[in-house]
Amino acid sequence: MFDRPGPRVFGLPPGADFPKELLLGLEKRLAGHPPEAWAKVEIFVNTRRMQRRLVSLFDKGPARLLPRIRLVTDMARISGLGDLPPAIPPLRRRLELSQLVAGLLAREPDLAPSAAIFDLADSLAGLMDEMQGEGVAPEVLHNLDVSHLSEHWERTRSFLTIVEQFFGTDGQDGLDGEARNRRAAEFLVKLWETSPPQHPIIVAGSTGSRGATALFMEAVARLPQGAVILPGFDFDQPDVVWDALDDAMTAEDHPQFRFRKLMTALGISRPDVDEWNEGSPAPNPARNRLISLALRPAPVTDQWLTEGRDLTEIAAATADMTLIEAPSPRAEAMAIALRLRQAAEDGITAALITPDRMLTRQVTAALDRWGIEPDDSAGLPLQLSAPGRFFRHIAALFGQKLTAEALLTLLKHPLTSSTPGLRGNHLLWTRELELYIRRNGPPFPTGHDLISWAEKNDDGRMDWAIWLADILTGLDTIQERPLSDHLTQHIALSEALAAGPSAEGSGGLWDKPAGKEAHKAVTALVAEAGYGGDLSPRDYGDLFRAVLGRHEVHDPIQPHARIMIWGTLEARVQGADLVILGGLNEGSWPSVPPPDPWLNREMRRNTGLLLPERRIGLAAHDFQQAIGAKEVFLTRAVRDAEAETVPSRWLNRLTNLLNGLPNQGGDAALKNMRAKGAYWLSVATALEEPASREPSAQRPSPCPPVTARPNKLSVTRIQTLIRDPYAIYARYILNLNPLDALRQEPDAPLRGTILHKVFEEFIRHGVDQDPEVAKHQLLSIADQVFAESAPWPAARRMWRARLARVADWFLLGEAERQVDAHWIALERKGSVSLQNGFELTAEADRIDQRTDGTLVIYDYKTGSPPSKKQMEEYDKQLLLEAAMAARGGFKDLAAGPVAQVAYIGLGPNPKFDRMDLPDGMANETWANLGELIEKYRQPERGYTARRASFRREDASDYDHLSRYGEWNESLPPSPEEVGE
Repeated sequence: MFDRPGPRVFGLPPGADFPKELLLGLEKRLAGHPPEAWAKVEIFVNTRRMQRRLVSLFDKGPARLLPRIRLVTDMARISGLGDLPPAIPPLRRRLELSQLVAGLLAREPDLAPSAAIFDLADSLAGLMDEMQGEGVAPEVLHNLDVSHLSEHWERTRSFLTIVEQFFGTDGQDGLDGEARNRRAAEFLVKLWETSPPQHPIIVAGSTGSRGATALFMEAVARLPQGAVILPGFDFDQPDVVWDALDDAMTAEDHPQFRFRKLMTALGISRPDVDEWNEGSPAPNPARNRLISLALRPAPVTDQWLTEGRDLTEIAAATADMTLIEAPSPRAEAMAIALRLRQAAEDGITAALITPDRMLTRQVTAALDRWGIEPDDSAGLPLQLSAPGRFFRHIAALFGQKLTAEALLTLLKHPLTSSTPGLRGNHLLWTRELELYIRRNGPPFPTGHDLISWAEKNDDGRMDWAIWLADILTGLDTIQERPLSDHLTQHIALSEALAAGPSAEGSGGLWDKPAGKEAHKAVTALVAEAGYGGDLSPRDYGDLFRAVLGRHEVHDPIQPHARIMIWGTLEARVQGADLVILGGLNEGSWPSVPPPDPWLNREMRRNTGLLLPERRIGLAAHDFQQAIGAKEVFLTRAVRDAEAETVPSRWLNRLTNLLNGLPNQGGDAALKNMRAKGAYWLSVATALEEPASREPSAQRPSPCPPVTARPNKLSVTRIQTLIRDPYAIYARYILNLNPLDALRQEPDAPLRGTILHKVFEEFIRHGVDQDPEVAKHQLLSIADQVFAESAPWPAARRMWRARLARVADWFLLGEAERQVDAHWIALERKGSVSLQNGFELTAEADRIDQRTDGTLVIYDYKTGSPPSKKQMEEYDKQLLLEAAMAARGGFKDLAAGPVAQVAYIGLGPNPKFDRMDLPDGMANETWANLGELIEKYRQPERGYTARRASFRREDASDYDHLSRYGEWNESLPPSPEEVGE
């Protein structure tokens, strides 16, 4: 098939549909050959996706024998390599390495947190793969001179020598995958030196970025009928630039560096690389020349000045290019989704290529509004799928006290009790249990609590509660144990919860694609659990989550045939009419090289390993390959959620080059690219713009029947009736009560309640005359009350410190108060009925009595006390309590005049606000209350939402019900009659 002598290296230009062009080249070279010649061809490709695409192209016809299409990683299957030890499962090696890393962190805890054990094991496994692939023996580490480096690198180098056992030549357990590939490549090189195969062998689509693959490519290129076909080869790059790519320290981040390294190894130069298909140019040769110049290595960018003037086809190069510089990631995603939607309507093939998975999820969500399901090559990480979250929730219970949130999160998961016929009752009882826990607690429910709750009803929930209690009891006592024991209980518990009470099997746990992938991941972990050693519950959870993160689930729904989302690698495999390169910002494309905790850059260079810039170089090649497509969109977000972003270095180079070529129309071309991008951004903005800026709802003011209106309110609710009548309507007429928090937090209302109890107990026991003794008594009572009512150690300490800061001030004022009067009631409840039958209730914090028989009413405030003006107009609490006391409304207290009311402010700035009550003021307040209640006895009087809020930002429990936000306080109320 090949006439000229080797080594043979061919290339296809950026933007070419690689599998299609590969097939066309084979057809030309095999024209006139007998049919069996096709079957003799052996093709090695780098991904299964390319393998499937080639097979698909062959299936389209014409009829012919199919060549043998293999993966490069299958080179060990070539005849003659049957004695090569099998590859060790990667998971097993990572488990073994995790034990070594755990030992390292036990000796050197400052190296990393224990939660990073599996991540470090992953990193170490990657380093071992790289060393084995590049042929770097562990002995090289011993010869490294680290005397001029920090002690950290000396420690890590010493640790790396421990893993020499995994570099054995004839390990009984087998070889690591990369070591096996290296051994196969070395064997083939030696074998083919004396017995080269005579049939055609082609390595197609690989860049040779891994050492074993590069070695194999070199051997194939030298075969009598061997050839290497490189993707995205830059035929426009001058020889002088190719020659400048020989220094990895300055050129490894260039897209063509790997090809230059391969050419050097083969002893050939740029003219020796032929086009695979002569006469089949790239989709846009002018653009390829522009990009080639833009991506020149940094040391030779002066060529922009000399060669830039020769770019006479800039308009043609950029005619089908669009640049979107969005103000935010959301706007970028929306603009991309709109262009993909247009492509779907036009019937063209379109692909979004980006390494930014957050962007792809946003685009997918935006496309969903039009019912477009893109074909996403990456899928969903297993840990984010339903089975993945289910397993993670259960693993988080090990070794931890069960919280109400964890319990309800697990019970509400769609896989819990998923056996057909059981889900309905399960959800009903879960709802009832949640309401009970919200009202009554406890924050840490036990099996006994569940059974006690079920005993209060006789509707069948007892069996459900017993089943749940049996499953969850004892999980908090789990301690460090072998990985296999963790897994056995984890899987059994998961299957039991998924099945439900009195059910066999595992419910829907292992069903659907996500369940099958989860079964695959768990089965692999079970098979290798013996290598995992002993793990604490926390370490087990980290390990299990990391294992799930290595698997992906693909959507079973049939995706759109022409709308795709690809990773950067897929750009070499597929062809599309429209290619969108998204997320073109530094840190995203190219991504920041991950930190290497084992070797720094200098140590890597001295050992012959790849520099961190290798990833950037590969990403640059993917960019150069993708931007060569027929129509291209370049998109980025100018700003993310935190700060302004930096454009990708390749996009920056392109825009700088175009701006610097005004005589060739470069600046005009760039303006045109941005103008086209601005159009799509304007469409996205218009799509997101509300149809109208006018309020979409009226300000509610419901008018229920008079018979349905409340006949009883507390003094604190009178303020609510004045400021936000709608809240009274929702709570006392509609009977809508806010749900209690699932987890009681040490918030301000709870702090106020607890401090009220502290001062009640302190005053009730009597105040000592000695201030120091009194302070000690106050803080002792506080400690006791906090211990009983506040199960948050940090909050208790903070509240005690705040109380200690105001204790002296309070005791000084208390001495004056006790001289003025003595207390006669603490936390005393009371009620009084108005003439119209309305009942007013209250609970006074403290009532004192002076020697003249007059009363003083106090209220403790942990926040800011209201001003006198607020008390007169809105905050009627103390004035109404005074009116009630004057009418004998408090239990076991005779009626008596109130001379004064006061707030004792206990906030950061303690304050004592008092108001003397002149004769008649209590009666006036009482009369005003009667008038207020009478007004709400009028059928046409509505309960207006947020009638007189103190601050606009103040939130009400019923703002959502009133649709606040769709209207504002500037609108007049809209009274509306409502029925019973």
